[in-house]
Amino acid sequence: MVVADCEAVAEVRVRGWRFAYEGLIPAWYLAAMTVEADAETRREHFAQDSTRAVNLVAERGGSVVGWACYGPYRDGQAPTGAAELYALYARPDQLSTGVGRALMAEAVSRAAAEGYGAMRLWVLKGNARARRFYERAGFAPDGAEEPWHVAGTTVPELRYTRRLTP
Repeated sequence: MVVADCEAVAEVRVRGWRFAYEGLIPAWYLAAMTVEADAETRREHFAQDSTRAVNLVAERGGSVVGWACYGPYRDGQAPTGAAELYALYARPDQLSTGVGRALMAEAVSRAAAEGYGAMRLWVLKGNARARRFYERAGFAPDGAEEPWHVAGTTVPELRYTRRLTP
């Protein structure tokens, strides 16, 4: 990903949230999301990232159709030796086309090559489609669960983990 991709990534992310989180997060919150605001956030994160995050895009026909981001696992300030998949989204019209699988394979391969021993991610407990996707990619729930507070609603998240081999 390059900074010029931020607008396209924001579109993928906003459309992805609206599709994936419908019925899980308040509709008014999803409707209020804008590509413009998210693109500005992406540009800020891209320019000032201090977590060593790696942003990857998937393209088809020269258009960004998916985005993934990973970096060190965020567990307070203590290094854990694990990577965290911070985000993985594909445009809704690109689901089940291999875009997500390709992004996941690239993120896992790069994280392993960087020396991470495992990759973790957080997924909404009620997001059955995403949970199936992650399980097919070799991730499994590891027993950790946390509440995620968004738009005045508390939604449970589950942590999934996958061991990595270089």
